[in-house]
Amino acid sequence: MTLLEKITSKTARVGVVGLGYVGLPLAVEKARVGFSVLGFDIQKEKCDSVNRGENYIGDVVPEELARLVHNGHLSATADFGRIAECDVVAICVPTPLDRYKQPDMSYVESSARTVAQYAHKDMLVVLESTTWPGTTEEVLKPIFEAKGFTVGADLHLAFSPERVDPGNLLYKTKNTPKVVGGCTPACTQAARALYEAVLEAPVFTVSSPKEAEMTKILENTFRIVNCALANEMAVICHKMGVNVWEVIAAAATKPFGFVPFYPGPGVGGHCIPIDPYYLTWKARAHDYHTRLIEMAGDINDEMPAYVVTRLQDLLNDRRKAMKGSRILLLGVAYKGDIDDLRESPALKVWDELERKGALVDYSDPYCPVAKRPEGKKTSLALDGNMLRAYDAIVVATAHKKGVDYDLVARNAQLVLDTKNVYGGVRRDNVVPL
Repeated sequence: MTLLEKITSKTARVGVVGLGYVGLPLAVEKARVGFSVLGFDIQKEKCDSVNRGENYIGDVVPEELARLVHNGHLSATADFGRIAECDVVAICVPTPLDRYKQPDMSYVESSARTVAQYAHKDMLVVLESTTWPGTTEEVLKPIFEAKGFTVGADLHLAFSPERVDPGNLLYKTKNTPKVVGGCTPACTQAARALYEAVLEAPVFTVSSPKEAEMTKILENTFRIVNCALANEMAVICHKMGVNVWEVIAAAATKPFGFVPFYPGPGVGGHCIPIDPYYLTWKARAHDYHTRLIEMAGDINDEMPAYVVTRLQDLLNDRRKAMKGSRILLLGVAYKGDIDDLRESPALKVWDELERKGALVDYSDPYCPVAKRPEGKKTSLALDGNMLRAYDAIVVATAHKKGVDYDLVARNAQLVLDTKNVYGGVRRDNVVPL
């Protein structure tokens, strides 16, 4: 039976390297439609959790994970030698930035070398990790060719960008359209067949991995630039005495030519603050300076300090110094209704507050523990007496569940609302960003 026949009949054994926010939901979806799926991760505790049917990712339904493990469709291992058992391997590992905002490709390269070590003929390998245009053909392809494979003939290699939006109640892995680009038409055909067998959404093909890689970069560059525009508008509107939230709501009534984006304390997560810098790094190799993208990143990076400056001015108006003031952060996750702290702007606000001498605590029903340089901090439960003890509350994350904002407004001395949870309306003690 050929690889394509194994995929279309769902008899192919599928491996997923990396069982994090991207890999585990993808593994679950592939197992859910009938594939036998084997997850790989260097963290043995993740593998053990999967094998016990215990979920640790918000977008995975715990009962479904347990059912798939129980019926034998999904298992996990830290033994990468078992890649040899797989017909298809998806690589879903992190691609962080280093301190100079340059791509750290060590996870991708290490994973590719491991897969190549145990690969066999008639195998499909798909990279899903977000990266710079050219990675699949310039980094991964030579690794497999060095092992004697001919890509497009006896091994198929493709790129398909992950599209994960943690906390999105409408779009999950299974119903989000997929983009696929293979190194050859045969590679594209095999990868497309895989995702068409798994997803309840269209699969779009592009002419090569570069186009697929650039697609993901464009998607998140669009977001970082528009977030920066919204943040800059917030700063300008404050200086001019204009309600930015009212302006955005009014502009959003236009049925064409406008997409609403909203200001806040910065941008966070595993995509928006990171992905566009893959392109800025790669563009320099082509003697091009991505001015707009880098300026957008700078504007967003400045927002935590801007929030703290706004709070400092509000405290000064009340004859209070920032140094020694007790501040409560309301929410520390990078976005609402999730438990993800990666690149959270709330943590950067926290850093800036402490740098100015404030005494900071937090309350977040989704994040019971937050790691800080001085050690772990625990989330505080909200009550009237506790809220009255703080000099100011900063709404840094807009959770829709688990936070009694009315209780906060009734008892807080001062609230700086950076996320518009109070509808952009200024009260005696509640001030919008």
